[in-house]
Amino acid sequence: MQPSQSSRRLPLAAIIAVVIGAGGALALAGTNPSRSEYEAHAGRQLVTLATQELCENSGLPMVLRLWIRDCPGLVASQQPTLAALAGRFTTRRNLLVASIYTTRVGGQELLPGLTLPGVEVVTLAGAGRFLTLHTQTSDGGAE
Repeated sequence: MQPSQSSRRLPLAAIIAVVIGAGGALALAGTNPSRSEYEAHAGRQLVTLATQELCENSGLPMVLRLWIRDCPGLVASQQPTLAALAGRFTTRRNLLVASIYTTRVGGQELLPGLTLPGVEVVTLAGAGRFLTLHTQTSDGGAE
């Protein structure tokens, strides 16, 4: 007895599904952002957070606010330094097709009476993109 036409197609369909799935996984693995790409992303995010915390929320003491004319510009000029700082305080879980980065930074005293706000950020990286899953600041606020 010969197998029916539909039973011969099932293995072919399964093979095609496996090939497509493997191709997709390889494509995702190839576009999984590197640690240096994450550091650049984290530096930009830290500039945004630091600008909000220091420049917009009156985080700077009055004396420094009088002395610093362009607080957002000053913070933005520190993006490479903040990126390097994020790199030192980041752990990466490489899942091959994606990565999970956890950055815990802050609490260090920059000047007497001025402490760097503490931040924990969990980010999913994949397909060349970054998606922030969780952000928590030193004041206990979570987003």
